Amino acid sequence: MINVGIVGGTGYTGVELLRLLAQHPQVSVKAITSRSEAGVKVCDMYPNLRGHYDTLAFSEPDAKALGAMDAVFFATPHGVAHALAGELLANGTRVIDLSADFRLRDADEWSRWYDQPHGAPELLEEAVYGLPEMHREKIKTARLIAVPGCYPTAVQLGYLPLLEAGLIDPSQLIADCKSGVTGAGRGAKVASLLAEASESMKAYGAGGHRHLPEIRQGLGDMQPNPVGLTFVPHLTPMIRGIHATLYSTLTAEPGDLQALFEQRYANEPFVDVMPAGSHPETRSVKGNNTCRIAVHRPGNGNTVVVLSVIDNLVKGASGQAIQNLNLMFGFDEHMGLNAPALMP
Repeated sequence: MINVGIVGGTGYTGVELLRLLAQHPQVSVKAITSRSEAGVKVCDMYPNLRGHYDTLAFSEPDAKALGAMDAVFFATPHGVAHALAGELLANGTRVIDLSADFRLRDADEWSRWYDQPHGAPELLEEAVYGLPEMHREKIKTARLIAVPGCYPTAVQLGYLPLLEAGLIDPSQLIADCKSGVTGAGRGAKVASLLAEASESMKAYGAGGHRHLPEIRQGLGDMQPNPVGLTFVPHLTPMIRGIHATLYSTLTAEPGDLQALFEQRYANEPFVDVMPAGSHPETRSVKGNNTCRIAVHRPGNGNTVVVLSVIDNLVKGASGQAIQNLNLMFGFDEHMGLNAPALMP
């Protein structure tokens, strides 16, 4: 049994961590922080957790108390983990960061996209990018994990088999992606109001989105050539879910694409390659840590279309964070993540 803390527990990824960890047989949540809600019981803010965390209350962040934990999750806005991560690591606490603070290896690149200097560039070399399907062995021995973003997870898992096999042109990739409203976080914003987001869909960030350099970095790690990626995210009127429609151009006769994807993910517990001809739905992964993928080659031509769906709060955030925790501490990778998706 290990003891963990959560920094920034009032947002959607924080409460999702609590929901999933409530079913984890080897984890006890001992601390959860929120400066604005200090003293409030978790079960009072989130009634769905009554009976699971009846004595746990939000507290002010305290480095000494957090440093006594075996692991600490950061479910915070960007820039927050910079200030505490180094001190916790020095105390022997492992850090799993759900924000973007350690995803990009280049501190200057991070600063350009996040409009502030990087607060802990000395830790970037140590940080392991927590996509288990690519970096499982590194994750097992890591002290600091950068949990991938939601869009980057869906996009990278969709392109991975094709790029590893050298079958597509990496300079001509198109990722057309849709997200539920929880991707914008729990903070009050006019664009997230029901009257604004319901019965409508819109693109945003077409000229450049903060997840773009993270996706390009990951796709670049899959093969040696420069990556040219057009990434356009969209806001859709649903609560949870990411749907990525991925386009690429073949550079060689690929053979059986279905078999390629099935073989690449045969031993991956949280990637489900759907039967040939399938069109996976976001509702099929709601509340679940699975990425469901289907691959198509329209008209047997030179374009490959991959459909990739995840729950942005689970495989796109908190579930993947727990998957990393399980690998880091030698637990069964499924622990806390066995529940099937919610339907309808």
